Amino acid sequence: MSTRTTLITGIGSLVTNDPGHGTGPLGLLTDAAVVIDGGTVAWVGPAAQAPAADERFEAGGRALLPGFVDSHAHLVFAGDRTAEFNARMSGQAYSAGGIRTTVAATRAASDAELEANLAGFVREALRQGTTTIECKSGYGLTVEDEARALRIAARHTPETTYLGAHVVAPEYADDPAGYVDLVTGEMLDACAPHARWVDVFCEQGAFDGDQARAVLTAGIEKGLTPRVHANQLTYGPGVQLAVELGAASADHCTHLTDEDVAALAGSGTVATLLPGAEFSTRADYPSGRRLLDAGAVVALSTDCNPGSSFTSSMAFCIAVAVREMGMTPDEAVWAATLGGAHALRRSDVGTVTVGARADLLLLEAPSHVHLAYRPGVPLTAAVWRAGVREA
Repeated sequence: MSTRTTLITGIGSLVTNDPGHGTGPLGLLTDAAVVIDGGTVAWVGPAAQAPAADERFEAGGRALLPGFVDSHAHLVFAGDRTAEFNARMSGQAYSAGGIRTTVAATRAASDAELEANLAGFVREALRQGTTTIECKSGYGLTVEDEARALRIAARHTPETTYLGAHVVAPEYADDPAGYVDLVTGEMLDACAPHARWVDVFCEQGAFDGDQARAVLTAGIEKGLTPRVHANQLTYGPGVQLAVELGAASADHCTHLTDEDVAALAGSGTVATLLPGAEFSTRADYPSGRRLLDAGAVVALSTDCNPGSSFTSSMAFCIAVAVREMGMTPDEAVWAATLGGAHALRRSDVGTVTVGARADLLLLEAPSHVHLAYRPGVPLTAAVWRAGVREA
């Protein structure tokens, strides 16, 4: 089947994330052009050398970059936790226990309600430039509710994560070992066909190191690849466990020892930082600078969820990472695009290179630096996902 080609020309600044294409780690090109053929990138280079195409889009000197890759989000839920947020902003401390409030609302919601909510968040993220998004279960905590969450999520993204081990289900409050048996047995059997990943909240108030190991090992045996909620609220075993088991990512990484940093830097496990969580809980921010200087691969993600980080804006996370976590604008943009792709073990997204999926974000700005320079300002001029203009 023939496809129509589109030439995007007059790009003032192009982030390719390929140093072979341009300057620095972002592979920056000026006065550039990109050709889309169907759903992929067919050509990248100077605008003056661009080949002919069926259609032409004039970027007018604006910046173009890969679509954001949000590798950590919790979007299958119902209910509202405004009161909890208000209480935190009034001085109460954050703990993992608030998750149970969302569990009750999610269980009571219909499939149609959950899917409408999820689809709305995916559209919201897409309008802001997020073209790849991961989605976890974790707000059902029964066999059927976890399985239906993943069935719903799989209709909107291939990056689905089984998170039955989010917290211990209320029915098992006095029997956490029994809940781990459920998560690693009947629940896993029902959920694995709809998931790519297995995750666990390894934290005080959730699951300890031994429980987390059991959950992840069982998931691996079912063909799922691990990722770990690690070291968010306290120092703990999550990061070391993630590295030991070859997890794609250790997420949060707020409280790290020198040994944790060294383990991440010497592994294939991406350190995914979630600044929205610290912003929304008034917690200390993790140090992106410390991880980067050690040689770790760092990703940025929203952690979009109704309790501790209710934002779908990757641009916001970039701005916070630059302001509060010691990252440069270039490093933060790389982490929000190619870093997220590494966290999902994807080679087809997060770059603007020949053969990559044509996921593109055009900014209403001359440079990607404006994502941090103009925080809170809607800068999306256009978005293409798999070659289709979506916004």
